[in-house]
Amino acid sequence: MKSILRKSLALCGLLAMFLALPASGAIKLKRDGNRKRAPEFQLKDAQGKTVHLSDYAGQVVVLDFWATWCGPCKGTIPWLIELSEKYRSAGLTVVGISMDEDGWQVVTPFVEKMHITYPILLGNKRAAYLYGDVESLPLAFFVDRNQHVAAIHVGAGRRSDFEKTIKRLLDGPR
Repeated sequence: MKSILRKSLALCGLLAMFLALPASGAIKLKRDGNRKRAPEFQLKDAQGKTVHLSDYAGQVVVLDFWATWCGPCKGTIPWLIELSEKYRSAGLTVVGISMDEDGWQVVTPFVEKMHITYPILLGNKRAAYLYGDVESLPLAFFVDRNQHVAAIHVGAGRRSDFEKTIKRLLDGPR
C-alpha cells in the first residue's frame, strides 16, 4: 500500500509541478501587505531536539518539504545545499522537512549519502496540515525575515529561480 501511495504522490507532484509553474518558471513574490504569517511548527531534528519556525526569526527561510523516495526532491537537494552555504552569512536558512513515513531510519542514511548540511526535521500530519495539506513534493515555502510566507513553489523548479527569489528576500526590508 505504501508503494502505491508513494508512486501516486510522486506522480501527483510531477503533474502539479507542470501545472503550477508559470510559463516563465519564475517564482512570484507576494506583496508585503498580502503575505500571511507562516504557521509555527514544532518538529524534531535527528537528535530529538524540538525546533520551531520562530527559532529562525529575522532570517529568510526556505522550508523544503521533501521525501527520500521523491525523484524531483533528490534533484533539488544538491543546489539547495549550495544556496544554503552561499547565502548563510547573508541570513538564509534552508530547512528540509522530510515527509517520510518511515522516519529517521530512512532519513538519516539519505542525509548522510546526500551530504545535506542544512537542518533536517521530520515532518508530521500537523505540519502538513498547517502548510496546506502537503500533498505534492517537493514543496517550498519562502519565508521572509518577518516570518511571513512570501512565495510558494510546487515541484522541483530551477536553481536560478530559487536563487533570484532568495536574493530578493535577503535584499528586502529587515
